Amino acid sequence: MKKINNVKLLKELKNKSILVTGGAGSIGSNLVYHLLQYPVKSIRVLDIDEHALFKLKNKLNDSRLRILLGSILDQDRLDMAGDGIDIVFHLAAIKNIEISEFNPVETIDTNVNGTINVIKMLIKKKPAKFINISTDKAADASTLYGTTKQLGERLTSWAGFHIKETKSATIRFGNVIESRGNVFEIWNEEHKNNKPLSITDPTMKRYFIHSDEVVSFVLDCLLLAKMGEIFIPKMKLYTISELANKISKRQKIIGLRQGEKIQEILLSSEEKTTVITKPNMWIIKPYL
Repeated sequence: MKKINNVKLLKELKNKSILVTGGAGSIGSNLVYHLLQYPVKSIRVLDIDEHALFKLKNKLNDSRLRILLGSILDQDRLDMAGDGIDIVFHLAAIKNIEISEFNPVETIDTNVNGTINVIKMLIKKKPAKFINISTDKAADASTLYGTTKQLGERLTSWAGFHIKETKSATIRFGNVIESRGNVFEIWNEEHKNNKPLSITDPTMKRYFIHSDEVVSFVLDCLLLAKMGEIFIPKMKLYTISELANKISKRQKIIGLRQGEKIQEILLSSEEKTTVITKPNMWIIKPYL
């Protein structure tokens, strides 16, 4: 994480009240930790995981931290959480591909209707900024999870275009190496138990990024958000076998899960025709 030397970011965050949905998760908690390094007024973390909230509170032990147990599906609770808020980071989601495929109603409810609830809260509470966190699986989505996140991106672009009081944007990431439930967690457990690593397909390619890089990029894009843009960092592409070999050469092929691609993409073919290319990112302007 970069040291605090960005004058514009310091000014952006100074004395601000911030809401982070899904803030007790692995990425959200790291974002909260780094936000607390700035002179913010308060950070409200809204999450449905009581134990994760308990661990976050004890780990950070900061008087500016506000722990809120609740769901983005509860509009009243969300409106209370957003009262007097200046900045909203939206990370709450069901993200596991297999779980989402077997629980479509719950996935759509959380990832789509939950995001709609957040946007309804923006209309009422009028925060200055709204940042939605998305995934590369939203580009030419082939899974239910990717499709719901694609809809979340569209909703955010709509909000950025139509809600004039709030500057909104989406950030589309690849796989975050330190996130809970990722492939490294599975592999490390298998390796610990002297089992071969489960490989879907050795030729599969995925984009990966570190959690601290995610947070740094999110904060950089906070300054750039205006009218529903999608910001995509330039990330390194790895083959699954390349990553697995660093842990163990003993591997078993289990096959692709429903809807999975051999290679994820960061931009759809349509987006490539209009994308703005920067040294460290791509920017997709809303086309509403």
